[in-house]
Amino acid sequence: MSEQVGNRAPYARIAAHYTELISSGRLQPGELLPSIKTLAQEWGVSTATAEKALRQLRTEGLVRGIHGIGTEVVDRPTPMSSGAQRQDRGRRSGSSWGAGERSDSHEASVVSAPADVAEALDIAPGADVIRRRRVYRDRRGIVAHSTSWIPIEHGRLVPQLAESQRLTGGTSLQLIAQATGRPITRRIDAASARLLTAEDAELLELNSTNPPSEPVVVMTAKFIDSTDRVVEYGVDLGGPGRTWLTESEVTR
Repeated sequence: MSEQVGNRAPYARIAAHYTELISSGRLQPGELLPSIKTLAQEWGVSTATAEKALRQLRTEGLVRGIHGIGTEVVDRPTPMSSGAQRQDRGRRSGSSWGAGERSDSHEASVVSAPADVAEALDIAPGADVIRRRRVYRDRRGIVAHSTSWIPIEHGRLVPQLAESQRLTGGTSLQLIAQATGRPITRRIDAASARLLTAEDAELLELNSTNPPSEPVVVMTAKFIDSTDRVVEYGVDLGGPGRTWLTESEVTR
């Protein structure tokens, strides 16, 4: 068991352990996980906790249950995450990655705000704005191309926001909140689907002259601080075949 999973809830430790085995390739598609009873014995937990761990892995699309056989590792695309889900992960663990994901192609620059971005951030069209881009991948390819748009004044407080490298010391939202003293108090998420443009195809490393014809998921998120200012506007463009999945507890 890695050190990173040691302080989590028991079911989450089990799920994270097997997520690591699957994402690293040590457990291959078609292999079976231990039974609920075996997991409970090996980890010293109840069968309900072991079952919850397997349910978490199924929710993340890493395994499937086969009646009469067991729980099998599957090879399917990881669902993309909303900005809110990535924020939640970042707050819990310092990383916005989903199960089996990694990120690369980190790029940042100061550009003129497009009209839709200016409207989302409540700034003038064409005003300077920080644009941060990265690509989330799993073993099947690109999960999503992610762009964060940040008002230029935050770059003066946190210079690394405009630097083309992975952020250190926290997520962009955490760094901005620390610098301004204003916590993020609200977020507004939206999901839609659209056909790929040539520019979209280039971002997803596809053939821009003949992009896939099926629509892709587009997630947007506005993050608002305690003074009701939008501090970041995120746009996640899903890769072809990627879905959006969310799970919540139902209280009786």
